[in-house]
Amino acid sequence: MCDMATTRGELADTLSSLSLFADLSAAELESVAHIVDERRFAAGERILRQGLSGSGFYIILAGEAAIRVDGKEYGKLGRGDFFGEISALLGDPPVADIVAGRELHCAIIPGPALEQFMVGHPQVMFRMLQSEARKLRTATRWRS
Repeated sequence: MCDMATTRGELADTLSSLSLFADLSAAELESVAHIVDERRFAAGERILRQGLSGSGFYIILAGEAAIRVDGKEYGKLGRGDFFGEISALLGDPPVADIVAGRELHCAIIPGPALEQFMVGHPQVMFRMLQSEARKLRTATRWRS
């Protein structure tokens, strides 16, 4: 588990260690650190609820969360993983519950700011697209 970021500089350092942000310069990471919110969730806390409105794009800085659909667990998310992108980008309700498995520390890009952020950081958008392709492949296997 990584140390919890307490300053924007420490947050930028933490973000730099995540593959989603690997292509950003130090200055770009600093700017990202200034637009994200940080939040901690207790073990067992539900962060997103399937079918209800979502509010942002969450990047896990530390901890673990479970992906649950209709009460069935489909996987785990950990450091560097993200969730909430469907709601943030499309305005659709979350397709799964996301529940903290142990204390969870997230950086959050508010939904309304995500599109502008992605357009301004195409390298992050590309890495996100790669991750989405992997998620789609996994989801396709779940349905088989």
